[in-house]
Amino acid sequence: MLGNNFKNYIEKFKESKFANKIMEYWEKVVIWYDNVKILDKYILRQIIVMFLMGVFVFSTIIFASDTFITLIKQITQFGIPFKVALIMVLLNLPSAVVLSIPMGVLLATVMVLNRLSLSSEITVMRSCGIGLNRIAKPIFIFAIIMSLSTFIINESIAPVMSKQSKDLALWALGQKNIPEGKKNFIFKELGENWYLKRLFYVGYSHKKILYNVTVLDNSKPDTIQVLQAREGKTSPEGWLFQKGAIYTIDKDGQVLNTTLFDDSLVKYGLDLSKELNKNLANEMNFITLSKFLITKELSPEEKRAFTVQLFDKLALPLATIVFVLVGVPLAITPPRVRYNRGFLFSILIIFAFYVLRALSISFGNTGTIPPWIAAWLPDIILAAFGGFLYYKKVYTIE
Repeated sequence: MLGNNFKNYIEKFKESKFANKIMEYWEKVVIWYDNVKILDKYILRQIIVMFLMGVFVFSTIIFASDTFITLIKQITQFGIPFKVALIMVLLNLPSAVVLSIPMGVLLATVMVLNRLSLSSEITVMRSCGIGLNRIAKPIFIFAIIMSLSTFIINESIAPVMSKQSKDLALWALGQKNIPEGKKNFIFKELGENWYLKRLFYVGYSHKKILYNVTVLDNSKPDTIQVLQAREGKTSPEGWLFQKGAIYTIDKDGQVLNTTLFDDSLVKYGLDLSKELNKNLANEMNFITLSKFLITKELSPEEKRAFTVQLFDKLALPLATIVFVLVGVPLAITPPRVRYNRGFLFSILIIFAFYVLRALSISFGNTGTIPPWIAAWLPDIILAAFGGFLYYKKVYTIE
């Protein structure tokens, strides 16, 4: 019965408009691939294989160096459950892929062309009248496609995933100290040198809501605050208490102030409101971030930082093409060099680019240089350097 239903589903899917569109698109891809020149197919096959390997390697390095350190910190310092932290890591995968695609394209370009140069295939091609521009044509087309893919991922998938990861982190941080179903229990918050900063007494808890709450706040010198409330719960902004009173008592035991409230927001413990604006630009695409800069009232420092990140959403995908412009001439090895130096060149270019990018963004955030220059400066410098090398390699007879 199950097999018959599955077969019927397959038959209906084959007759659907969506399936017809997929088949039409696939037929166009096959026709396009059949019309691609043999030289382009030969180069592209090697580029794609090396590119996939490069994206995998660089994504793994990013995860191992940054993401897993964050994972361990979230588990040990903030008490986030391992499963929740692991989901947060996976949600950040698109952001790691966005950074890995330009590096993968550069690695593929340099490694493949360097291998072809060492095996004298580049020399044979050029002796047959095939110039370097023609050899590099499929690589530049591939780089343009990957640049568009990077932009699309960074605009559509990565912001949604980053927002989900942050929301999950804030939820986990807010829930970690609330036991479920217990009665007449206490938990404490310690400050520096392990002194008692705050003591919480709870009558009972149900569905993450605390009832009959008393908080002894010893964080301020010379005074003690006592908060009593019928209900309390956590939120990303702090602790929310309802129907209670706050008493301020001096060191001699005299009540200095009494405040009654129906609702009160108190930022005890970890201030999660700071986390709301952390990496906020990564949760918005180019259009949303542009509207955010126009509509929100921001300090000059915040506006500069968000503006730099706005232009960086365009500059980072174009770095894929810039990497190819630099990688192609560097990959063509002189005849006297008989070893593959492609990987070394790739690492050096990537290191130089991202160091320059970090410095440029830092200068942009501090206002030393305009934000648009801070975002585009690494691309401009590397494109000028690559253009010079490319022109010299193409139009200079060695």
